[in-house]
Amino acid sequence: MGTREDYIDKLAAQLKEWSARIDELEVKAHLARADMKDVYEEQIRLLKEKRNASQNKLDDLKVASAEAWDTLKTGAETAWAEMQKAVSEAKAKFK
Repeated sequence: MGTREDYIDKLAAQLKEWSARIDELEVKAHLARADMKDVYEEQIRLLKEKRNASQNKLDDLKVASAEAWDTLKTGAETAWAEMQKAVSEAKAKFK
């Protein structure tokens, strides 16, 4: 990967994309049958929690010292993998 700034920019762009996907899922949930709304809304709530955790990791990376960078980067990568999995699973459930 390139510089620290490039890495942070890439993660920020991914977060923005995930937020857009969550917005799309919220629209689908709103249009869903009544018996499915609760399921969809719970899934969206979980996605938002993971997105917020990912945002917190990104915020930590932005202010991390050089010494803390590698440790925080590993934590961010774990959060990103979890978020990617959650988004994929949610999209599959909404189909």
